[in-house]
Amino acid sequence: MITRRDSLSLLAGAASAAILPARAFAQQAIDLSPEQAGRPRAQIDEEAIKLIAKDAKFAKDGVFTIANTAGRLPFGSYANDTRTIIGSEPDIGQLIADALGRKLEVVPTAWADWPLGVTSGKYDAVISNVTVTEQRKEKFDFSTYRKDLLGFYVKKDNEIVIREPRDVAGLKVIVSAGTNQEQILLRWNEANIKAGLKPVEPQYYDDDVVLYLALESGRADAYLGPNALLSFKAAQEGKTRLAGNFSGGWPVLAEIAVTTRKGAGLADAITHALNGQIKNGNYAKALARWNLSAEAIEQSRTNPPGLPKA
Repeated sequence: MITRRDSLSLLAGAASAAILPARAFAQQAIDLSPEQAGRPRAQIDEEAIKLIAKDAKFAKDGVFTIANTAGRLPFGSYANDTRTIIGSEPDIGQLIADALGRKLEVVPTAWADWPLGVTSGKYDAVISNVTVTEQRKEKFDFSTYRKDLLGFYVKKDNEIVIREPRDVAGLKVIVSAGTNQEQILLRWNEANIKAGLKPVEPQYYDDDVVLYLALESGRADAYLGPNALLSFKAAQEGKTRLAGNFSGGWPVLAEIAVTTRKGAGLADAITHALNGQIKNGNYAKALARWNLSAEAIEQSRTNPPGLPKA
């Protein structure tokens, strides 16, 4: 059971787990080719293979099939051939596939479609920045590999600093509908209103171009989203900056995981494979290729306790 003291400790740890500074991003060239020659590869892990349940069924023989939303780098997007999905999440999928002695197949999937695809067996797993929650644990098994870290990003010359809920009072904040970050923002807003503070104004955009124009023009004050995505763009374009970090499971730590169907018999093997790749340094190499800090690593473990309900 996680106590309030534990929660505060976890929050402090999450806040200190930062993505590499913008200067480091600028120094690291991003490989957008479909070949991905620099992608780390793993040796077969016989111990991981032994942990695959005898009744486990893969979507395809000899293949590890994963879903990825292919939304934005660094997590996943299309290579310059406009067909091949590349990014840090496909790299992690490749390490797991190698360890299990299988070929990797990455299937582009809309965010709303991956739960049915995984539960129906169309995909063996989804690797696409999926946060572990208590609600999802009812239908899925998890092998965690990264802390879920959110970031508030503002226009580069905006001096706003966001360290606690009261700091967003009265601000116009861009957030994506149906996400953990939206729920956090709405909870903060509710608490602020009860405290007599000005309400936050959530803004929703379907188009990234319009979204960033709103931020750069001052129609919005801040953008709350996955830190790695927003940090990646900030470093490449130099138009926005980080104003504050928070755990994606606020007020406790949340984690990102390889997600498989509950009882599919794959989670133990995937967790073992991930732990091996974290230990031997391949996982850190996969992060470094996409300018992600190894400080964001949380040692992989299946179904950690104390997670948010939605």
